[in-house]
Amino acid sequence: MGTDTVRTDAADEAAGRRREQRGWYFYDWACSVYSTSVLTVFLGPYLTEVAKAAADTDGYVHPLGIPVRAGSFFAYSVSLSVILAVVIMPLVGAAADRTGRKKPLLAATAYVGAAATAGMFFLDGERYLLGGALLVVANAAQSVAMMLYNSYLPQIAPPEERDAVSSRGWAFGYAAGSLVLVANLILFTAHESFGISEGMAVRICLASAGLWWGAFTLIPLNRLRDRRRPAGKSAGAEGATAPGLRQLAATVRDMRRHPLTLSFLLAYLVYNDGIQTVISQASVYGSEELGLEQSTLIVAVLLVQVLAVGGALGMGRLSRRYGAKRTILGSLVAWTLILAAGYFLPANAPLWFFVLASGIGLVLGGSQALSRSLFSHLVPPGKEAEYFAAYEMSDRGMSWLGPLLFGVTYQLTGSYRDAIISLVAFFVLGFALLTRVPVRRAISDAGNPVPDRI
Repeated sequence: MGTDTVRTDAADEAAGRRREQRGWYFYDWACSVYSTSVLTVFLGPYLTEVAKAAADTDGYVHPLGIPVRAGSFFAYSVSLSVILAVVIMPLVGAAADRTGRKKPLLAATAYVGAAATAGMFFLDGERYLLGGALLVVANAAQSVAMMLYNSYLPQIAPPEERDAVSSRGWAFGYAAGSLVLVANLILFTAHESFGISEGMAVRICLASAGLWWGAFTLIPLNRLRDRRRPAGKSAGAEGATAPGLRQLAATVRDMRRHPLTLSFLLAYLVYNDGIQTVISQASVYGSEELGLEQSTLIVAVLLVQVLAVGGALGMGRLSRRYGAKRTILGSLVAWTLILAAGYFLPANAPLWFFVLASGIGLVLGGSQALSRSLFSHLVPPGKEAEYFAAYEMSDRGMSWLGPLLFGVTYQLTGSYRDAIISLVAFFVLGFALLTRVPVRRAISDAGNPVPDRI
């Protein structure tokens, strides 16, 4: 009877864990549509046009009396959202760890972001300030919500499952992004057939991403559960009221007690900066250097999304055979080869650009998913949200060196080809830094069990 009871309890625990994991996947399914349709495809060009409509004769808008080129307003709004997220994330992460109540915080940030995105339906005419404000709120909320979402990974998946679970989460996100982007492109390209203007089609696409985000967030909120903090583990009043930047400093000081975790985070910061720069500058490279049309670039984005599903799942399987660290290192080699191929791409050749986009899609999801799961092994128990706040800031808030190097290289050489090949430095340096991290010892030093293959 005793053995049967143990087996029943183990089976129930495994079933409950799988239920949580399936719910967890659906938050990526919910929010990734924002990243794909809103931030990557539609909002930048549309908000820029709205700002130009409101600009003076010299091409400037004047938010809060500050002269800003209309063409720079979107980029400045994104930057402001990152600054806001950097201030908020450490505070929310520490509160989540201290109280053990991540789900209410996830709900609050997700629905603030979804509501701001849905509100973009009202972005028309000369309402550039409304668009900028909604972008700042939505993007900051998405960053904070992703930090909370990521911090669930160590709690819902034992060490031997994390690579696969993380990869499935990324795959769900890319699948949703692909599905909604196809629907958006049909509406956008055939807007006259639907009896609406191009601007109205864009506004519907923007708002639908917010509605999608809010609707599917109900699934993880129903299935994920909070873990109560052990008695005596709560922080004092000072920690409860610490401003975000002070809390960030406290987190960094705590990380210094785990130098190998910090070493991995540094390697991730470097190579992820390269990844994010390739993603953000690929369309500029395609349009300015290769002379490709907007429709070609949008199809390329869709191709990346579709192939990233298989790439994330495929690299997850590779990690089970070769370990996460080796698989990530292999992906960095692949990124380097992709950039080298991009340097030699002929102009006005959409087919070869699609081949390049296919390569990006195959390594994009897997390198990000495995980085997340590997980092989850290096987080001390009870510090999940706090450490993932630092991880999320590395992902979103620190990725400025790559665009800077890209821009400076273009300014000095006048060649986007030289600019794109300069990004190889991030993958070479990231590779070198990651090889020096003894991940087994890092996991042990963090107080976590070491998987058989890592």
